[in-house]
Amino acid sequence: MTPRTRNRIGLILILLLFAAPLVTAYVLNAFGWRPAGTRNYGTMIEPPQDLANARFVHDDGSVLAWKDAEWSWTVFAIPGPACAKACIERIDELRRARLTLNQNAYRVRVVVLGELPADTREALKPVTTARDVDGRLAGLRPAGADEVAVAFADPHGFLVLRYPVDYDANKLRKDLARLVKN
Repeated sequence: MTPRTRNRIGLILILLLFAAPLVTAYVLNAFGWRPAGTRNYGTMIEPPQDLANARFVHDDGSVLAWKDAEWSWTVFAIPGPACAKACIERIDELRRARLTLNQNAYRVRVVVLGELPADTREALKPVTTARDVDGRLAGLRPAGADEVAVAFADPHGFLVLRYPVDYDANKLRKDLARLVKN
């Protein structure tokens, strides 16, 4: 074999080495294959629910802004009909999960869709409260009196993840860290 032929074969092998993943991805996509598992612990909302036009009004009358440069992700805490001790503890877990993000904590806001007892508001800062004027998240509200459901909205106002009332706070924190880091 001549050196020229050997060089061509080497070049063709290198091209095949780089083309093989592209061809494989194209074939898998053409047949509709998707990975079976995801790394998130919450339940993905398919398709994501658009909340950009929904109105969430704070106690002071201001409307929750989606394109706010200060925030990136919104964690909605949706309490049941009466928020008591267990509900407050779950909301405090969300506040602490936000704090564990360290330098990325500013990229997350926690909004409680309902009333909090007046004596707990100061202890739970920077958690804010708001009313779901349009009732867009009413379907996520738990039936139990002292329960809290949680949902994540991305910076563009799409509801993407939700958690049931019995969520594991450590797994929620891991999901939140992954989302904010990206």
